[in-house]
Amino acid sequence: MSSSPFPSRSAIYSHLGTIPGSPLLRSSTVVYVPAPFFGGIGRGRRRSRRSISVRSVASDREVKDPVAEGGVASALNYSAYNASTIASSIKYHAEFTPSFSPELFELPKAYIATAESVRDALIINWNATYEYYEKMNVKQAYYLSMEFLQGRALLNAIGNLELTGHYADALRQLGHNLENVAEQEPDAALGNGGLGRLASCFLDSLATLNYPAWGYGLRYRYGLFKQNITKDGQEEVAENWLEMGNPWEIVRNDVSYPVKFYGKVIIGSDGKKHWIGGENIKAVAYDVPIPGYKTKSTINLRLWSTKVPSEDFDLAAFNAGHHAKASEAHQNAEKICYILYPGDESMEGKILRLKQQYTLCSASLQDIIACFERRSGNSVNWKEFPTKVAVQMNDTHPTLCIPELMRILIDVKGLTWNEAWKITQRTMAYTNHTVLPEALEKWSLELMQKLLPRHVEIIEMIDEELINFIILENGKEDLVLLEKKLKDMRILDNVDFPESVQKLFYKPKEETPKETSEATLKETPQGTSKESLKKTLKETRKDIPIKPKQAPLGKPLKPSGVLLDEKAEFEEVEPEEEDSEGEEPSFWKSNPKLPKMIRMANLCIVGGHGVNGVAEIHSEIVKQDVFNSFYKLWPEKFQNKTNGVTPRRWIRFCNPELSSILTKWIGTDDWVLNTEKLEELRKFADDEDLHSEWRAAKKSNKMKVVSLIRQRTGYIVSPDSMFDIQVKRIHEYKRQLLNILGIVYRYKKMKEMTAEDRISSFVPRVCIFGGKAFATYVQAKRIVKFITDVGATINHDPDIGDLLKVVFIPDYNVSVAEMLIPASELSQHISTAGMEASGTSNMKFAMNGCILIGTLDGANVEIREEVGEDNFFLFGARAHEIADLRTERAEGKFVPDPRFEEVKKFVCSGVFGPGDYDELMGSLEGNEGFGRADYFLVGKDFPSYLECQEKVDEAYQDQKRWTKMSILNTAGSYKFSSDRTIHEYAKDIWDIKPVVLP
Repeated sequence: MSSSPFPSRSAIYSHLGTIPGSPLLRSSTVVYVPAPFFGGIGRGRRRSRRSISVRSVASDREVKDPVAEGGVASALNYSAYNASTIASSIKYHAEFTPSFSPELFELPKAYIATAESVRDALIINWNATYEYYEKMNVKQAYYLSMEFLQGRALLNAIGNLELTGHYADALRQLGHNLENVAEQEPDAALGNGGLGRLASCFLDSLATLNYPAWGYGLRYRYGLFKQNITKDGQEEVAENWLEMGNPWEIVRNDVSYPVKFYGKVIIGSDGKKHWIGGENIKAVAYDVPIPGYKTKSTINLRLWSTKVPSEDFDLAAFNAGHHAKASEAHQNAEKICYILYPGDESMEGKILRLKQQYTLCSASLQDIIACFERRSGNSVNWKEFPTKVAVQMNDTHPTLCIPELMRILIDVKGLTWNEAWKITQRTMAYTNHTVLPEALEKWSLELMQKLLPRHVEIIEMIDEELINFIILENGKEDLVLLEKKLKDMRILDNVDFPESVQKLFYKPKEETPKETSEATLKETPQGTSKESLKKTLKETRKDIPIKPKQAPLGKPLKPSGVLLDEKAEFEEVEPEEEDSEGEEPSFWKSNPKLPKMIRMANLCIVGGHGVNGVAEIHSEIVKQDVFNSFYKLWPEKFQNKTNGVTPRRWIRFCNPELSSILTKWIGTDDWVLNTEKLEELRKFADDEDLHSEWRAAKKSNKMKVVSLIRQRTGYIVSPDSMFDIQVKRIHEYKRQLLNILGIVYRYKKMKEMTAEDRISSFVPRVCIFGGKAFATYVQAKRIVKFITDVGATINHDPDIGDLLKVVFIPDYNVSVAEMLIPASELSQHISTAGMEASGTSNMKFAMNGCILIGTLDGANVEIREEVGEDNFFLFGARAHEIADLRTERAEGKFVPDPRFEEVKKFVCSGVFGPGDYDELMGSLEGNEGFGRADYFLVGKDFPSYLECQEKVDEAYQDQKRWTKMSILNTAGSYKFSSDRTIHEYAKDIWDIKPVVLP
């Protein structure tokens, strides 16, 4: 625009009335409310506040965290909103909260001003929600995740506030279109894939369902990376999402906590352990309000950023010209939050990753504990902590919460070991997201000893007590079985067994063994007998018994915490005489050729009260395979919580055309909150009028994607083609390679036909890929390069035309997904069976009437059950067959399908350019070896996949049948709302209840 639409400053002052200051100070201390926007609520009035002191858990220093005095702050009255008041608010922020020069009111400035006006409303509701939680002091859940893949916030926020129409009208008054303004928002670069998107869906559902909960994460300056696609494949550059500022966040400079690394542990004069010295940083809170849908509840995502005090800047060194040395402390602190998942090939990268994880855990727990103490007032009772706090660890990244909570409770708060352990176990719960061995996180014991010495001491003690408990439960008659149990379940991997445990098995030859009859059990002060002790242990298997804090050093302990004489033993673990004469069990000692590791998933299971998988098949694999020994020991800990996605973002806001159809045919928009109502579509599945409307909505969404593809790639595709989409993180187990090899085979067959035969034999397709390969994952990057090479050849082949196009959309993110998913017709979820924990994009596609082709893996199993077998294209080996199929391959018994050999040969012929595909194709060759032997069974499933794709073509040619299948997919997707999932977490794991603001 060439000129500003604003009235003069004096006119704005006149319109604003007598407001004495700016409309909103972004502090938790003071809130001013602009009268034109909020309809007179709090007009020019500063809310009275009282100041509460909270103690830093790590250092006992005081910080200020003011909260409202008296009653609870009022939430907003939305009935006062209209286009005029909203336009005034946007004008105000453009004038008085400037992020741009005042001359013009162009799209970037319009976006920032609009977002700031929405944030005003969110902060008022956030304050009201926060203060009500403080007043009610109910149990609250805290969701810790390294990723929160939020996507754009503007349309979601105004949609949840039910102000979309008003904002559209207001922006029209100011000369802009809401959709164009919203497109100016960059995606928040706080996540990468399904893990982070799930976390964001959960926050949306928690707010919508009025559950008291917060999220905790890290504020990454550069995210994972921004993906460019060049002639060489994927190129990674730093994400620039914060370059224009983030109008949604509120920095809380008064909420910060110290975080320590390195140093050493000493025993002080008070007899307590003290972690001293080392490197100290400060974690500062940035809050992002998360509004619920059709509710006043607005919860919080608290992100931590890291820095050091200004006095740590070495001014003398800087003035002496040693600039790097002068700022070293600042750089070390700030780089912790530079990027998500820094490469860990180097030792520096490993250290940085571990620092990230500990920063998240330490800062969050200090904040949680400060909140608990503040709400408890003058009567802090630590036994009540698990009745007020539930901590959910989203995957193993936040595992250090377990030893960190133990450290704080014991070293800072003065609790005994047993007291701290019981609190920790009752507070923590763990969500497992993978069965891939390489993704079950392990950390070097040596590295952690250097970085977190006190935590290693705590982990070692937990590990020793776990060993004792396993021995007591299993006995030592069968050493082979015991060895397997200990190898499976120990937290420390390849670490010598503690001396106290070794003595249960072995006595040196020179030592005269005591007669069994002389073995006596020392009684506890309560006089516990051996029989009653064993009975108590079996009745309370959920809690691993822990060593008393006051136990003398060097004394062996039974897992009950009962102190034993060094030569006393239970009968069940008493060594046979022939085994005790100097013969050591083989598993006692570590292998010096292998690294000593800490198994984080094992620590999560031991240190928490709940372990859940994220789909029925995944949870069964977790119980029966990955953690079977733990499941047999504590079956009551294991649960399934099938993932879900929010129907607000993934239907209501991203697909308004379909949303209108659903509301019309169901007769209400209640389906947005109660997705069970989607099932009512089934009775209209054959209605021709619905079919006509359904296809029109799909065509409209496809036209948007046609524009997106042209803008992002330069390719022109036909909206009349089938849109076949696979968008997800690039990984060998997700088998984008199977998809593209299927496309290559299709292309080869087309080239061998006449033009007439091609047209009659094949349905026109646009095959769309999207997703990032991790920067150091070489094979995944080769797959990206191969896809783009295939696309470049096919898309420029005049013989093929619109019959086949292959498109790789760069920098796939939530905003791209919000366009692709509503336009999709076929979606590929084709991972090797048993390797995908759940998947959530499959749910989003089904909700939007897309038909899935996939294996019986993850949530595909449940989706197929709900939408109907006839409305899901199934192929491939089953999960229970995979191990035998790999064994068959290793034994050289696998006979590849001729079509598979044909397509590999075609790829290597050079038809797709001069690229070197030897390593990529080589991964599919041989019978054994790392990176070979087709570990993910692409060759095994290839013929089944081709045959299934023929069925897809056949079904698509009958548009009436296809449309009915599409409708039934939406109707059957009702189960996969994150609202359902959150209700299950709240009831079965967190034990929290909804809290509705008055």
